[in-house]
Amino acid sequence: MTMHLEGPWLSTIGKKKGKQKFASADHARKSRELDESWKELQKKWSVEIEDRKRKRAMNAAPLKDSYSLAIPEGRNTTAHIPSRDTGGNALLKPNPVYTGTKVKGIATMHKSNAVPVFSDEEAVDISKMRR
Repeated sequence: MTMHLEGPWLSTIGKKKGKQKFASADHARKSRELDESWKELQKKWSVEIEDRKRKRAMNAAPLKDSYSLAIPEGRNTTAHIPSRDTGGNALLKPNPVYTGTKVKGIATMHKSNAVPVFSDEEAVDISKMRR
C-alpha cells in the first residue's frame, strides 16, 4: 500500500498537541479555575506529582536479565534428534530453450509488443503495418 492511501491515523509529523484553544472566554476561565482547584487539592493532601513518580520508581523491583536467558521446559534437550544427511547437491535448473520448428521468430509491433511469427506471410504482414 502506498503512503497516499493511508488514513490520517498514520502521521509522520508527530503526535504532540498544540496550544489549547477554547471556544470562549468562559471556557478558558472555567478551565483555569478547575486547574487551580486541582492543584490546591493536591497541596492540601500533600501529594506532589514529582514526588509520587520518584517514590514509585524507587519502590519498583529492579529489572533482571535472567528471563531472557531462561529456556522453556522441554526445549533444552534436542541432542537426541539426529541431523539429516541426504548426500545430494541441489543443482541449478537449466534455462528453458525453445527447440520446436513452428515459431519462426518474434516480431515487434507498435509500442514494443512482442508477437510470435509462425510463417513468412505473417512476418511480411507485420513489417508492413503502420503505427
